[in-house]
Amino acid sequence: MISDQKLLEKEIARRRTFAIISHPDAGKTTLTEKLLLFGGAIQMAGTVKARKAARHATSDWMAMERERGISVTTSVMHFSYGDCEINLLDTPGHQDFSEDTYRVLTAVDSALLVIDSAKGVETQTKKLMDVCRMRSTPIMTFINKLDREGLTPLEVMADIEDHLGIACVPLTWPVGMGSSFKGVYDLRTDELRLFSAQHGGRRVEDKVVLKGSDDPRLDEYLGDAAVKLREDLELLLMAGTPFSLEKYLAAEQTPVFFGSAINNFGVQELLDTFVRMAPAPQPRPAIDPSLTALTAGQTGVQKAQDNAQSADPLPTRLVHPAEAEFSGVIFKIQANMDKAHRDRMAFLRVCSGCFSRGMKVRHHRTGKDFNLNNATIFMAQDRSGVEEAWPGDIIGLPNHGTIKIGDTFTEKTPLKFTGIPSFAPEHFRRVRLRDPLKNKQLRKGLEQLAEEGAVQLFRPLINNDYILGAVGVLQFEVIIARLADEYSVDAGYEATSTHCARWVIGNDKAQFDDFKDYYNNDLALDAEGALAYLAPSPWKLESAQERYPKVEFRTTREIS
Repeated sequence: MISDQKLLEKEIARRRTFAIISHPDAGKTTLTEKLLLFGGAIQMAGTVKARKAARHATSDWMAMERERGISVTTSVMHFSYGDCEINLLDTPGHQDFSEDTYRVLTAVDSALLVIDSAKGVETQTKKLMDVCRMRSTPIMTFINKLDREGLTPLEVMADIEDHLGIACVPLTWPVGMGSSFKGVYDLRTDELRLFSAQHGGRRVEDKVVLKGSDDPRLDEYLGDAAVKLREDLELLLMAGTPFSLEKYLAAEQTPVFFGSAINNFGVQELLDTFVRMAPAPQPRPAIDPSLTALTAGQTGVQKAQDNAQSADPLPTRLVHPAEAEFSGVIFKIQANMDKAHRDRMAFLRVCSGCFSRGMKVRHHRTGKDFNLNNATIFMAQDRSGVEEAWPGDIIGLPNHGTIKIGDTFTEKTPLKFTGIPSFAPEHFRRVRLRDPLKNKQLRKGLEQLAEEGAVQLFRPLINNDYILGAVGVLQFEVIIARLADEYSVDAGYEATSTHCARWVIGNDKAQFDDFKDYYNNDLALDAEGALAYLAPSPWKLESAQERYPKVEFRTTREIS
């Protein structure tokens, strides 16, 4: 427990913890590289474009990522910028890897949305925004690839407002696009930043300070494009929405920047604005059993777990970052980041107080004490020991199978942080093991990979099958590849009759028992032992819901 309250508050104010989210191929990983470049964390950015080269994107460490040139798992990167300490989570953009992304969004205080100017809003972006909206996460938007032909700025912003339900307020404005892209005009400072495509890994932006859009030098630098810029600026002045910091923090507005990440253009003003406006670590809801009387002989954590999904759950409170007592929550598990050591790393978000190496904490799900001697911080796959960490920081804890997603660690108070969801999968496959002697390795591999959130694992009540559930079909290829590469298991998969999965909870014991007996052939337990109904068809699901009105069929489940 930290005793220096002023130091704690100072360190909290310096932290910014955010995720970069986007639809596939919007340039998210490239933008991540450039943020690291401006932050001095790397000297030269490897781009996703160089897929076959020896140099790959810093945040892509898995073999499949390097081969395909896509991000399939979240990377965590810590770096300094000015007076701020940045915790950046580069999430998978590909539509088949969104479960990991969903959970990561519960560990951040804000998000940076990357939009391809040629494509606008796509399906995956909508799903990610739904999660952000659930938590009122502030969003800053970077419209990328202005050096290519695409939608007009007004069309892109209208697309965002129509499909994502958030008001766009441009803070910079592009001059031209594609081959005629000349730069951006800063609407806050009346500065013109001229574009150069000769990036070569360097930072290139020529800044011209003007005296408003009527400055005659605008014509000197932009030529005929100055006329169109003045028309755009007049339109924005008359019909545009003024920016409000309060509405941004309430997730009602998104400030918009335009640029070209691969050319390092528009990135620095984005980063400068982000560290100035984005929220510092925020309070987080948690079940606090100490706020209510306990059943005789029952521990606070046991009571919390028993009531987590009941109709009358234990009271929750907001845990504020400036509370002196250390607390943290596990939001991600990653197996085999270092293949040579077969390691498993648990990612912990510090929620309050101060972490210090060697401190003793209570693991509240198990009721055991831990000495945190080997915590690490991350630069993608690179890691180093950490002596102390503050609210908002992400640290890694070596995990030997005892730590799960959603676990809470504190110095004393028996908290249980809430808000880490599991989503019903949309695709299903049955695993087929080609070598029966490898069944033990298969079970271990599937259980560990399911812990990460890469897939969901279901075990039917009537047989010993392994049913995988995923948000996108490419996840099945990832699992089979990782089983072979990391667990030496030769397996395949085949189609199942499952159409959808719903977690089921009974509010009436007699009806619930009858439901379980009637649908026994379609019931399964997930990796955490929660009961799920694997419906063979939409009609079967609808029929079950009508037949058993006192049974809840849930599409999301709070990880306990």
